[in-house]
Amino acid sequence: MNRRQILLGASSALTAAALGAGAWRSATGAMSAYESYSARLRAPLSGEIADVIRYATLAANGHNTQPWRFAVSAEAITIAPDLSRRTAVVDPDDHHLYVSLGCAATNLAIAAAASGRPGEVIIDGPLVRYVFTGGRRDDVDPLLAAIVRRQSTRADYDGREVPPRDLSSLQVASAVAGVDLAIVTAPADIAAIRDLVIAGNSAQMRDAAFMRELKEWIRFNPRSAMASGDGLFAAASGNPSLPTTLGSLAFDLLFDAAAENDKYARQIASSSGIAVFAAEQADPSHWIRTGQACQRFALEATRVGLKLAFINQPVEVAALRPELARLIGTTRRPDLVLRFGYGPTLPFSPRRPVDAVVGS
Repeated sequence: MNRRQILLGASSALTAAALGAGAWRSATGAMSAYESYSARLRAPLSGEIADVIRYATLAANGHNTQPWRFAVSAEAITIAPDLSRRTAVVDPDDHHLYVSLGCAATNLAIAAAASGRPGEVIIDGPLVRYVFTGGRRDDVDPLLAAIVRRQSTRADYDGREVPPRDLSSLQVASAVAGVDLAIVTAPADIAAIRDLVIAGNSAQMRDAAFMRELKEWIRFNPRSAMASGDGLFAAASGNPSLPTTLGSLAFDLLFDAAAENDKYARQIASSSGIAVFAAEQADPSHWIRTGQACQRFALEATRVGLKLAFINQPVEVAALRPELARLIGTTRRPDLVLRFGYGPTLPFSPRRPVDAVVGS
């Protein structure tokens, strides 16, 4: 546990003592209630269209903003960007937003087929359409069960090597036309990417606008996470639950680059490898394809018992992209960076209800 977590934990204990246990639970919400809420979000798939969309919303997405809108017709389910949920500072060209649509499209296609609605994913510029093809499909994608278990696990891993067969299965599962995947396992190369992550994190944390935007999306306790259904739930990163006012104050006073850089260095060192995705073009349709590849990678990783977490600072800070591209041997713009390995299960992130993401 680092200094920041110790201080946050101490402030939690002092505040809980001052408020009393009942007032503390009222201010933060009980984790048991959050666990029940999370279990409902990840209940088994039924045959209903609403359930197919629920599975789609469990996809990875930037800052857990869930920047998507679903429209259902007799012929198709369309996924459109919800630009009201942009993160303009960290993602000024909406790169992560469109990646998120691709992640959702992957979950949608797997769940729809499993519910008896086989179809085809068609990318039309900034839109994704899952077009029903009719007939039946009796086989179920083996990645279906991983949809409800996948998470971005921001914790230390145990450093074990991943067997070659599983590295190969990750490469095969995430193959999408127009998207390259580099899997990095050599310690020297991992260390070089670590240095880029730290450089990027330092640059971002010096940016007051970045810090304001990040803070807006943090949910400091179960109550606020369930109320909003979105954002970065503190407990999902192994942080203590705090009343929102205290959490906001702790963020301002204790969230510093040195402690975060130490955490990233330790977590990357504990990882088995790093995955870097790069699309052949930098436009919404190719970013959606990157999301498809990334989500299939994440689901396959989950299926074989791996955890993973995004470390996207070297792609979010534009000045660092050329060096990352050089390290993985490409001339393309790198799109996403994830670390993977064997680690614990943390609380899951919240999700908005289906009726909040369907319609115009």
